[in-house]
Amino acid sequence: MHSEYEYNVDMHNKCCGGRFWCIRDICGIICAILTWMLILYAEFVVMTVILLPNPYTVYSVINIIVFQILAFLAFASHLRTMFADPGAVPKGNATKEMIQQMGFRKETVIFKCPKCCSIKPERAHHCSVCQRCIRKMDHHCPWVNNCVGENNQKYFVLFTFYIANLSIHSLFLAVNQFMACIRHEWKECTSYSPPATVILLLFLCFEALLFAVFTAVMLGSQVQAIWTDETGIEQLKKEEARWAKKSRWKSIQAVFGRFSVHWFSPFTKPTMKSKSEYYLYPV
Repeated sequence: MHSEYEYNVDMHNKCCGGRFWCIRDICGIICAILTWMLILYAEFVVMTVILLPNPYTVYSVINIIVFQILAFLAFASHLRTMFADPGAVPKGNATKEMIQQMGFRKETVIFKCPKCCSIKPERAHHCSVCQRCIRKMDHHCPWVNNCVGENNQKYFVLFTFYIANLSIHSLFLAVNQFMACIRHEWKECTSYSPPATVILLLFLCFEALLFAVFTAVMLGSQVQAIWTDETGIEQLKKEEARWAKKSRWKSIQAVFGRFSVHWFSPFTKPTMKSKSEYYLYPV
């Protein structure tokens, strides 16, 4: 009976046999797929309209390498943000038996979430979409179909960082291609007709400019939240800091780890779990 209960708890918001975290929200799934399609569209236009037909080999090769690296890291960061547990508190662990097993003193004040019946740790907030309490929840982002919290904030920061740089690079290439086509009077500019080329480049410029501004703003807000050790929800609610605020450097290390090249990699885990709060993590 007990093992069956633990299995049901562990399987909540999980897929592929519990290996991945996944939110079954139709709006979030549509937004995530749309994100992938926009990245693929930029890939298609940059490669087939701008770089591959370009007669300057060095220019093409350098920009192809830069663009592909940025696109790959942006896509990987998005997937890691989307399929990583953001810091969910085990659901249904606020039972009388569980509290007794955890050895809390009688005078200890325990906060219980009435929506998911979990012991609510400090700085955790309940997400109505994920239907879970998330540790250090910053916000729920439909574009990654997940909450941004303690365990995946690094991936989300990297996603906004790489998308912003990818958008700026795409915008530079599109504007440069426009100028080259006008200069050569659209002769041997691309393999597409002038009207088709104009439409493809204009949409790429619009997409790149929009996402460059949007992700740059999100990146700035995330960096500011990490810098001040205060999540977006805490800033919005103007909550009084009842927790011991970390120094700026310690707050950055809590998200990214010790300074190294791994800061920029979406393939390394960002934070370590506190052994003193083992009951807040899935077993």
